[in-house]
Amino acid sequence: MQRLQIDFGSVKNRSGWAGWVLLAAAIAVLSDLGVSYYQTRNAVAENEARLAALLRPGRLAHAGNGVGRMPAASSVAPEELAHAADSFQRLATPWKNLFSALESTATDKVALLAVEPDPKTGTVMISGESKDYLAALNYVLGLSQAKTLSNVRLVKHEVRQNNPQRPVGFSISASWKDEK
Repeated sequence: MQRLQIDFGSVKNRSGWAGWVLLAAAIAVLSDLGVSYYQTRNAVAENEARLAALLRPGRLAHAGNGVGRMPAASSVAPEELAHAADSFQRLATPWKNLFSALESTATDKVALLAVEPDPKTGTVMISGESKDYLAALNYVLGLSQAKTLSNVRLVKHEVRQNNPQRPVGFSISASWKDEK
């Protein structure tokens, strides 16, 4: 048997073009990164200048609580105040109570499609589909027994004739009670 001579230390002459291609790709990525950094830095500086112009004395009145500044009442448009009041009402909606009532009456025969609360009136419109009319009525009955909902009633229902399974689409109206 002959002895094999293996030289692990020798380096074969490889083509250098692969290294040059990788180097060019790395340079392209780094230059794109540099351009993005430069543009982002300029955008931040521009936004800081706008913010500084808005925070100039006389533009905003001091809030009085030491936390920050608030817009003066005269500089806020009535539409902005209405939007803020609407947002506050939506945030004040007792979501936890509403969702717990919906979850407690959940069934595999009913699928909810939309829950549309109206914080101004304290009502909610619930749209869904059920396998049959009896399942929709049972769902309305279950919601009417929830402690956080009152005046639960089936507003409308219709059999979906275009669907071969003929599900019943329905809308329910209810008022919620604010329990704390």
